[in-house]
Amino acid sequence: MPLPVWILTGPTACGKTDIAIKIAENIDAEIVSADSMLVYRGMDIGTEKPPAEIRSKIPHHLIDIVDPWQEYNVGQYVKDFDSVIHNIYQRGKPFIVVGGTALYLKAIVDGLFEGPPADWEYRDYLKSIACERGPDYLHKMLAEVDPKTAENLHCNDQKRIIRALEVFKKTGMSISSFQTQFGRKNPKYDCVIVAIEYDRDILYQRIEARVGRMFQRGLIDEVRTLLKNPLGLSKQASQALGYKEIIDFFNGKYTLSEVTGVIKLGTRRFAKRQMTWFRSFSSVHWVRACADDDTTRLSERVFGRFMQNESLLRETI
Repeated sequence: MPLPVWILTGPTACGKTDIAIKIAENIDAEIVSADSMLVYRGMDIGTEKPPAEIRSKIPHHLIDIVDPWQEYNVGQYVKDFDSVIHNIYQRGKPFIVVGGTALYLKAIVDGLFEGPPADWEYRDYLKSIACERGPDYLHKMLAEVDPKTAENLHCNDQKRIIRALEVFKKTGMSISSFQTQFGRKNPKYDCVIVAIEYDRDILYQRIEARVGRMFQRGLIDEVRTLLKNPLGLSKQASQALGYKEIIDFFNGKYTLSEVTGVIKLGTRRFAKRQMTWFRSFSSVHWVRACADDDTTRLSERVFGRFMQNESLLRETI
């Protein structure tokens, strides 16, 4: 029988972490992260990681589990997630999965396609082609070897196009020929997904405020400290939103005033991509938030949406 799972998601800066913490306080629940950057130790400010004092009161899982120079992927996450969830169930505790990494959430909800490992050299080669010839060229490359996947991907969805080309190079087969994680329900879990949604202008204001907080709290010094470690940063960690741009700032690509704007723009674009992913999920319960909604009010509404599922209520509380 599938285990019931509550998932709270939404675009970056929507306040989902604070909402989950408020709910966890009220029902004595634990929190399981679904954020691909919270796994890294020392990457705290740019990810707005829950502070240590909060995590000492409310158990948080899948945060600070690898060093920033180590690689970590969705396959490892799924294994760690399965272990954590079963441990929590054995202890009889309710929990909330919270995060905005769409690929992690897709793997939880729909299962995981165990594809070949990343080929960073080939990925860099494809990115250089995209820079020289434009994203349409990679999309045409994919259409020649995997027209089905190309038809379902926008030409600007560079990350997934590159992954599809990588899979074909490594296996000689199209990614669409595999039983992928998309469109198949994971038999392990019965998921109820609640997502926070703001009007675009309000969300952009929240993003502006978030980026401002990151700089005030010392994002530049945090990245500088990470880079001082002789082991450096893994490929994935160095590409994290906010961190990549600060590294470029150190390398002279941006001025200080420019890098702030670049991070804000990148965060807005990231939030837009997240919403596209979330809308592709089946049976998402949307909670529409307003500018004057506080955390308490939103937590009550989110919890109410979870509670509407009676079978989940019987299993978890």
